[in-house]
Amino acid sequence: MQFVQLVISGVALGCIYGLIALGFVLIYKATETVNFAQGELMMLGAFCGLAGSTLLGFPFWVSVLGTLAAMALFGVLTERLVIRPILGQPAFSIVMLTIGIGYVARGAITMIPTIGTETHTLPVPYKDQVWRLGELVLSAEQVVVIGVTAVLCALLYAMFRFTRLGIAMQAASQNQLAAYYMGIPVKRLNGLVWGLAALVAAIAGLLLAPITFVYANMGFIGLKAFPAAVVGGFGSLPGAIVGGLIIGVVESLAGFYLPEGFKDTAAYIVVLVMLMVKPNGLFGEKLRKKV
Repeated sequence: MQFVQLVISGVALGCIYGLIALGFVLIYKATETVNFAQGELMMLGAFCGLAGSTLLGFPFWVSVLGTLAAMALFGVLTERLVIRPILGQPAFSIVMLTIGIGYVARGAITMIPTIGTETHTLPVPYKDQVWRLGELVLSAEQVVVIGVTAVLCALLYAMFRFTRLGIAMQAASQNQLAAYYMGIPVKRLNGLVWGLAALVAAIAGLLLAPITFVYANMGFIGLKAFPAAVVGGFGSLPGAIVGGLIIGVVESLAGFYLPEGFKDTAAYIVVLVMLMVKPNGLFGEKLRKKV
């Protein structure tokens, strides 16, 4: 039963990793850019939810919807004003720019008096609720994380499978030039992908905040989500979720059964093993280039 408890805890944490990794994969598929500010987008989403619930006094669900709308707009504007002007430059330049965006976001939050320098608790209706199934104890926070992740994955699958917008995004991710010649507005889609990635990151932040706390450095969890994207296959959306679950479960079990210190390194050990066994990840595609 203790093992099952640890696995459920790892799955809940893995869902958070998977959602952040989903943002990595969405942006990479659309623009072939790795957004190392994805963790900071999650942090901004958590702080937006905190501001709506505490400072502005909105009801929880109004605060959540406002946070998602604000973060989606922030993602679109970030792509339009910061990323798009340097597209076509060496990939290293874009990577450094996303790292800079993360530092600026974290620094901006830290400069807010009494808010950015302290830890905060996000008030949610299900806080500290516990459900018992025999000897199994489930916290409401974990159940909500798993449930929301499952619903979000279903919605994303339906969008990419059945809507014109989702099909256009898939076409642009496979070949932007061909999609452009077919009349697909590639630049506009890139902005929407950044908005979608920011929205997913905000959901991850709102789900993580009740489990931990809201603080300026919570975006560093993105360093654990990046291995999740690699394990699943950096170009695969389902792989991002599966990779997150694997990293979360391995980390949870390592923290209990292995000596202290293995928990923080477990994700990277899994990545090293995966790169040696299957370099493209579990669901990654083999890419061939003519030389």
